Amino acid sequence: MKKACMLFVLLAAVVAGAFAQAGNWQVLESWGQLPAGLAWGGASQVSTTPEGQIVVFRRAVPSFFVLNPDGTFVKSWGETPYRLAHGIRIDKDGFIWASDNSDNLIQKFSPDGKLVMTLGKKGMAGDNMSQDAFDGPADVFVAPSGDIFVADGYRNSRVVQFSKDGKFIKIIGGTKGSEPGQFNLPHALVIDSKGRLIVADAENSRIQVFDQSGKFLEQWTNFPAKPRGALYITADDTLYVSHVDAEAITIMKDGKVLDTVKGVGGRPHGMTLDKQGNIYITSPLNMAVKKIVKK
Repeated sequence: MKKACMLFVLLAAVVAGAFAQAGNWQVLESWGQLPAGLAWGGASQVSTTPEGQIVVFRRAVPSFFVLNPDGTFVKSWGETPYRLAHGIRIDKDGFIWASDNSDNLIQKFSPDGKLVMTLGKKGMAGDNMSQDAFDGPADVFVAPSGDIFVADGYRNSRVVQFSKDGKFIKIIGGTKGSEPGQFNLPHALVIDSKGRLIVADAENSRIQVFDQSGKFLEQWTNFPAKPRGALYITADDTLYVSHVDAEAITIMKDGKVLDTVKGVGGRPHGMTLDKQGNIYITSPLNMAVKKIVKK
């Protein structure tokens, strides 16, 4: 009887391990050949350049690591520390957008790392009505028009839209709550091919969809856990949603779940895809960057 119980426990563990790697995806055991003396150091978020390189935003200096998809190290840069490095996006022209969650800044860098724009006021907090200051910015996304959308969500409850030259346009949301159009931690945002603004409303366990006038259109709630992580959208509007708590990634389209990548581990706070459709996740708490490949 005792042997049978032990066998059952062993079999359950094997099945659980297989389930973690089941489906269409495989989490690689390791990725990234860092130079001697360097470590991932609180990798918060990750993004992909138009040329296909992977850029990791870190809570340490140098702030940025650049690698090829095969894991070869290209360079590091950024010697000025952030109080709390949080989000990174790279737009279609290769400009790099970084958010500092504690110093309440959004910074735009040229592809070669030169600072060209700053939104927000360093170390100063603005409320939900502020037009030039944030309080807890989490993510930024640049529309094809060049307009800039900031998820100002850790202490505020809104999305702020700016023109391509940084001039205030409008506030979407601005009220903490769970009604349509309200937010409780807008943590990530993207824009689809139809121009719709898609926002991960993390603590409300939903994604809200707006048109670019700020009108609420619909919400999606079919997730394994809160969408408190990253959003990535492909050219055909396939949406990837990472879940820190569930350690999973939901793949969906038009609000319908197509696939779920389970057992990714590492509390996936950051996420991007390369040109081959492989997924990269970052975990600032576990000091890790992982690559997930399609089988």
